[in-house]
Amino acid sequence: MAKSPKSVLDRIEIIGNKLPHPVSIFLIFTVFVIVISHILYLFDVSVTFTGVDSETGERGEQTVNAMSLLTGEGIAYIFTSVVENFTTFVALGPVLVAMLGVGVAEKSGYISALMTNTVTKAPRRLVTPIVVLMGVMSNVAASVGYVVLVPLGAIIFLGFRRHPLAGLAAAFAGVSGGYSANLLIGTNDPLLAGISTESAGILDATYEVLATDNWYFMFVSTFLVVILGTLITDKIVEPRLGEYKGQTDATMEKSVLNTVEKKGLIYANISAVLVALGVLLLTIFPDAPLRGEDGSIIESPFISSIIFIMMLVFLVPGIVYGAVTRQVKNDKDVVKLMDDSIMTMAGFIVLIFFAAQFVALFNFSNLGIIIAVNGAGLLEAINLNSTLILIFFIIITALINLFIAADSAKWAIMAPIFVPLFMQLGIAPEVTQAAYRIGDSSTNIISPLMPFFPLVVAFTQRYGRDNGIGTVISLMLPYSVIFLIVWIVLFGVWILFGIPFGPGGNLTY
Repeated sequence: MAKSPKSVLDRIEIIGNKLPHPVSIFLIFTVFVIVISHILYLFDVSVTFTGVDSETGERGEQTVNAMSLLTGEGIAYIFTSVVENFTTFVALGPVLVAMLGVGVAEKSGYISALMTNTVTKAPRRLVTPIVVLMGVMSNVAASVGYVVLVPLGAIIFLGFRRHPLAGLAAAFAGVSGGYSANLLIGTNDPLLAGISTESAGILDATYEVLATDNWYFMFVSTFLVVILGTLITDKIVEPRLGEYKGQTDATMEKSVLNTVEKKGLIYANISAVLVALGVLLLTIFPDAPLRGEDGSIIESPFISSIIFIMMLVFLVPGIVYGAVTRQVKNDKDVVKLMDDSIMTMAGFIVLIFFAAQFVALFNFSNLGIIIAVNGAGLLEAINLNSTLILIFFIIITALINLFIAADSAKWAIMAPIFVPLFMQLGIAPEVTQAAYRIGDSSTNIISPLMPFFPLVVAFTQRYGRDNGIGTVISLMLPYSVIFLIVWIVLFGVWILFGIPFGPGGNLTY
């Protein structure tokens, strides 16, 4: 019997599965940069542009030539800069520092207990928005939402005699579709900001993108995702699923905290409030230690130390919760939790090593400047509005996300090209980064190559043996399409009214 033609999504999955590991992709791109740099060097390619001198910090006209990585100087740079490229990569330190706190909160069970308690106590009419919101908020702790909240969403809905797949879809939409949105600064923010800073340095060595530079936009986006996620779940997904006729063995009891866990959660939350109050006292008064010059908040030690503050806000309640529940008995247990959290970052550290080499060699060759200047000239000749260019960039990112699901790897590849390119058009790096995050988040939930997608498929099979990839994609496609369209509209309105994307952030360069 002849096989039926493969669907577009099947073909995307097949093509995506044939792509090399992100580390291998960086190696391939690095070799490509080495070869191209030598070709441009042989043809004596150069560009003239207006930029900021890395030594004097003065803005003026500069001319740069293509630098070959196959000359004596280039080869020496490749060999001697490896360690420095890795250890000075901007994204490395902030993410590892944040994970020391977030990891303890996750490994001790505090974050899981917080989410479980919040969702299970929600009134019936608020169940959907609470599940979506907790999904979005879980992104502060990286992957914990996929493992804890997605299956919990199904159990919660089943406990309210609603279709479990609708609950699963609502949670997945928040966790993955709203991956870039949050009310807080998450581990993803310093990572992307670090890559953006490295990429902006191709044109302007003095330019820094902070972890907070997309915060305003992502804060508002949280409510957008919650509202849309709720409406899509209640008005589109659940009515389509109809009444659940499967087994109803799963009950709310599976998601109820025991007495010790409840006690631990209370004490942990109190400690979190005390930490927040301590930071507030160090910041609230005009002459407080964490205030900047003339009492500024935007340019202040508070903003500069946001990663450390984030670490404390999770570390302290994580330790307290662990102590009450006996997960933490002494200082050795705390260190063990930190060790375990850093161990989960092993893949990230390996990836960053190769990404750092690619970015450094790309910068050394001046390919970024050459592409940016010539690309900007082409776009100016086409005479497209900068907002339209950014919208087109969001759509391209959303499509690429179907094939390369790792957000940090994707941004490390795209940022050195698009950040300086858009800077030449007068678009600030933090705006380009925000546009990227919209495209990256929107199609996470329909990408079979997203690392946790198989796990979500396995969760759906608890409520039907025949459920599979097609089930998940059909559930999540309405979220993906509507999120992308409405998010683009919000992005356009944001730019139209000239609202900064974060404290102290720029709209133009």
